Amino acid sequence: MTQAPPAPRAARRRHDREIVALAVPAFGALVAEPLFVLADSAVVGHLGTAQLAGLGVASALLMTAVGVFVFLAYATTAAVARRVGAGDLRAAIRQGMDGIWLALLIGAAVIAVTLPAAPSLMELLGASDTVAPYATTYLRISACGIPAMLVVLAATGVLRGLQDTKTPLYVAVGGFVANAVLNTVLVYGAGLGIAGSAWGTVIAQCGMAAVYLNVVVRGARKHGASLRPDSTGIRACAQAGAPLLVRTLSLRAILLIATAVAARLGDADMAAHQIILSLWSLLAFALDAIAIAGQAIIGRYLGADDARGAREACRRMVQWGLVTGVVLGLLVIAARPLFLPLFSGDSGVRDAALPALVMVAVSQPVCGIVFVLDGVLMGAGDGPYLAWAMLLTLAVFAPVALLVPLLGGGLTALWGAMTLMMTMRLLTLWLRSRSGGWIVTGATR
Repeated sequence: MTQAPPAPRAARRRHDREIVALAVPAFGALVAEPLFVLADSAVVGHLGTAQLAGLGVASALLMTAVGVFVFLAYATTAAVARRVGAGDLRAAIRQGMDGIWLALLIGAAVIAVTLPAAPSLMELLGASDTVAPYATTYLRISACGIPAMLVVLAATGVLRGLQDTKTPLYVAVGGFVANAVLNTVLVYGAGLGIAGSAWGTVIAQCGMAAVYLNVVVRGARKHGASLRPDSTGIRACAQAGAPLLVRTLSLRAILLIATAVAARLGDADMAAHQIILSLWSLLAFALDAIAIAGQAIIGRYLGADDARGAREACRRMVQWGLVTGVVLGLLVIAARPLFLPLFSGDSGVRDAALPALVMVAVSQPVCGIVFVLDGVLMGAGDGPYLAWAMLLTLAVFAPVALLVPLLGGGLTALWGAMTLMMTMRLLTLWLRSRSGGWIVTGATR
């Protein structure tokens, strides 16, 4: 009798194939998203300093307004994946449509607040009299595209839940190219200035939303899912997303506190902090791609009542996160001499950043595991635990970070506090993953 290959090895190979198939396209789509702002900056930057500064202020507000609602993607991915695992594609797409309708409602509310409040927001952020008019113009026009941006988030979650991360990659790349072309044509060809850049972004985002809606609508018709808004389903989406909103706001508060502390350390430290934070965010894209795969895979296993498969997938993704974190950390150490001169010729800035970068490199294995476990628990629909865990992390981080300037610490000490924050997240997420409390099987949690 021929002996069958060991089950653990076969399971690892299966999980590896799933992780790669979902994570690689997800990484491409994640990287494409910030390129929108980069393309806008490259085009607007040639109009003048005031216009570029206005774009910077408005973009920060715009990205914050959209970023806090990222739960539209996360919660939708988990809910749709569960129904895919349960074999009910009709209910999966119906769940996705509820998320899209919620995105439209939130988008309309954000527009209603942003348009009249734009000048006050510019004043609140300290925009100068020269910069404020450009920032206000860009923000008011771009706000018209917020519903489309939120629809893109929700529809991306639908496709991820359906185990499709390639379509979001294609749409993101197409959107970036369209945005770059439209910006150039409208800013310079039509002579619209910064308003042309804003309209180019709005048109590109609406085009992306239209492509996504076409894909989802075709799927709904194929499987007989209703496209009409359902108040019960929309309310359920909002309830599922509320804890993830708390988690996201807590994380943004942590980053805001870190920036405020860095600003009090001096100009050189603040400049170095901005460089390091940009690198940290870039590294997060690679780790977040595995987390996105985790959301889709874990939701599908739990929906299929396969608790053992969910545990095995979680274990394998943690290994992926750890190895990826080690590799990224080594790359940061090796690239330090080449990386810093790209962003600053000031020796004071480079001297401040150099030891802090070592702290970032050392923390990458921890970050790798944290991102994966975060994705696993999101895929399991364990939002309430994630919210409380992040609030606890914020409560620990805030006093430690605020003590840095009081005790005479520098940027390295601040990034030591950031490493403490990630370690705290690791502890809370690891305890939850070990407890098994996140494992709730079935088409709904």
